[in-house]
Amino acid sequence: MPDPYARRLLPLCIDRSVGFDGTGTSVTSMSAAVSPFLHQGCTYVCIRGPPRCGEGEGVFSDEISVGNDQGTTSTQVMGADSGPDAPSAVPWRKVLYERQPYPDNYVDPRFLEDLKRNVGVRQYRYWNVVREAGLVSQQVSCVSLFVTLWSYMEQGDLSPSTLLWAGLLSSLVGYGLYKVLGGNRTGDRTSLADLQSAAIFLAFTFGFAPVLKTLTESVSTDTVYAMSAMMLLAHLVSFPYAQPSPPGSLSLNAALFASVCLASRLPGALHTFAMLTCALLIFALWPCLLHRLKEQTPWTFPWIAVLVSFGGVAGLATLWPTGALLLSFGLFTLTLVCPLLLVRLQRHKDNIHGPWDEAEIQEDLSHFLS
Repeated sequence: MPDPYARRLLPLCIDRSVGFDGTGTSVTSMSAAVSPFLHQGCTYVCIRGPPRCGEGEGVFSDEISVGNDQGTTSTQVMGADSGPDAPSAVPWRKVLYERQPYPDNYVDPRFLEDLKRNVGVRQYRYWNVVREAGLVSQQVSCVSLFVTLWSYMEQGDLSPSTLLWAGLLSSLVGYGLYKVLGGNRTGDRTSLADLQSAAIFLAFTFGFAPVLKTLTESVSTDTVYAMSAMMLLAHLVSFPYAQPSPPGSLSLNAALFASVCLASRLPGALHTFAMLTCALLIFALWPCLLHRLKEQTPWTFPWIAVLVSFGGVAGLATLWPTGALLLSFGLFTLTLVCPLLLVRLQRHKDNIHGPWDEAEIQEDLSHFLS
C-alpha cells in the first residue's frame, strides 16, 4: 500500500541549488538540506509529511529522505518545520556567515528565552519622592518671594536700605552656617577669597546700577514683564534640582536677566542695586546653603522646604489673594499629588530587553584614551 504522505519524488538537480517536483513547483533551500548526502551517491529525494494548511511554496515537510538506486536511504528531520520539541539534525545558529537549512524568516523557539522585563527599574517610596519634590516646591516659592519683594519696592512700601540691611544680615548668618556645616573640606575656598568675590560683585553692581536702571527705557513695560516671566520660567525648568550647588549657568543667567529687567522699572538706582543683590542671594547663594543643609542635616530639609513654601504663599497673599490660592494649589499638587501618580504608574512599567537590543560595552575603555 503506497504511503499517503509520500507527496513528491524529486530528482536531484545538477547545480544542487533547487529541486523541482513533477508540476514544476520549486522547493527552496534544498541544497542546504540534502548537501550532507550528495557525496554518498544519492539520486533521489523523497519529501514526506502530511499536508499543512496555509503553507506556500518552498516549505519543507517534516522529513526528507534521500537514497540511491540500490535502495539505501537516510532520513533527516527538518528543524525549520518541525515542532518546538522535535529534534534537529542541523541546529539553528544565530549567524549570517553560513548557509543553514532554515528560511530567512525562521524564528527559533529559544528566541524568547533571553527576554528580560523591567531590568534596572527603580521602585520608589512615596515619602521619599515627596521629600525630593519639596526641592522643586521651595524653588517655586523662592521665585514667588522675589516677585513679592520687587512688587513692594515698586509700590514704595519697602525701602532699598531696609532690603540691603536684611540681605546683609541674612548673608552673614547663612555664610556662617555654611562654613560650620562644611567642616574642613579640602576643596572649599578660604574666607578671604569669598570676601574678595563679594566685594568685587558689590562694587561693580553699585557702579553699574545707574546704567542698569536705564537699560530698558526704550522697551515697553508689558514687554519687560513678559520677558521677565519667561526668564523666571526658564530658571525653574533648567534649575539643576539633582545637584543645585552651584546652580546651573543657564538657570542662574535666566534669573539674573529677569532681575535686571524688573529692577530697571524701579524708581531709583539704589533700588536697582538692592534688587540685584537680593536676586544674587536668592538665586545663587541660597541653593548652595540648602544643598549643604540637605547633605549634613537631612532632617531639617523638609521643615525648611515647608517654611519657604509658606513664606512664598503668605507674601503673595498680601498682594494677590487669588494668586496665593493658585500657588497653594500648585504646590500641593507638585509636592503630594505628582509623587503619588509616579508611584502608582510605576507598577505599570513594562520594559523588555533581549538579544535584539544594541550591544553595550561593559569594559572600561578609559585606558585607551590615555
